[in-house]
Amino acid sequence: MEAEMNDQAPSPREDPVTPEAPEAAEPPESAEAAETERLYRAAQLYYEQGATQAEVAAQLQVSRPSISRMLSEARTRGIVEIRVHRPSAFGVDDLQERLRTRLGLHEVLIASGDQRQRIGMGLGPLTRHALAGTHLGPGDVLLIASGETTYALAQQRLGSFSGVVVAPTVGGQAEPDPWHQTNEVVRAFTSTSGGYPHYLFAPSMPSQALVTALQDDPGYRQVVEDWRTAKVALVGVGAPALSRESIARSVPRDHPNLARSVGDVCLAFFDQNGDEVTFPGHERMVRIPGEALRAVPHRIAAAVGAHKAPSIITAAKSQWFTTLITDEVTARAIDRTP
Repeated sequence: MEAEMNDQAPSPREDPVTPEAPEAAEPPESAEAAETERLYRAAQLYYEQGATQAEVAAQLQVSRPSISRMLSEARTRGIVEIRVHRPSAFGVDDLQERLRTRLGLHEVLIASGDQRQRIGMGLGPLTRHALAGTHLGPGDVLLIASGETTYALAQQRLGSFSGVVVAPTVGGQAEPDPWHQTNEVVRAFTSTSGGYPHYLFAPSMPSQALVTALQDDPGYRQVVEDWRTAKVALVGVGAPALSRESIARSVPRDHPNLARSVGDVCLAFFDQNGDEVTFPGHERMVRIPGEALRAVPHRIAAAVGAHKAPSIITAAKSQWFTTLITDEVTARAIDRTP
């Protein structure tokens, strides 16, 4: 019996059994990076896209008090920088009224300072205010133009547009820059602020064969109907064609007629008298007709840059828009322009 027990006992020279090591904890630097990314996302939603703290909490799946702590931490770490601008010596109220009267507009809204480097954040609150005043509801149509300004605004939370149809004013499917890809501008707007997108699958200047084919395309015909029934249009104002670094690829900027252009709205180029500037192929441009755009009850233009002052003045007097959203630098340039 004693030998049998000795056979079952472990040899004193055998190594003891080592318990299985626990899984390695996440490296501290990985946890820190994840937390920084969460702080950045919270700050982006709240400060750039205009979401409420409750909306941010729902999207990040944390409690609402946690969002307040996260925003404070984001400021402490330098993820968020808040700048306080000293008000101008003279308020903008008189300037807004002076420009409204001079340009024959329903409303002029002016953001403080120079907003060219932060168009979305700088003009976003005023654009949100202007859109709220139009009282868009389910079934209404909102048109949005292509361009750097409207693309920057489309990425901001400009309200809640559930049930609102959002459609482009121009073609631009084949453009290399996202702000000239009209469907991308529509997508950015609806993904941030809601709404039901209607896309336009056509270049801004198609061939004559494609123009003919588009007439029977249901998607194209739907957008043309949107142009006819729209309640609101959000557009930009382009600078003179020859002065621009970025322009729709279909526009023949080297054509001599475009030297007379002082600007455009929805790819409709105009001279200093407001008359349309034509060029080869202009009759094939996929864009909302001028008479259809002018028939939209609420036409909101957003534009910044002192060099655009003549463009804005001419577009306003040609009734391309009823509301102007701009910044103080641009507004004072308009005020100084004869």
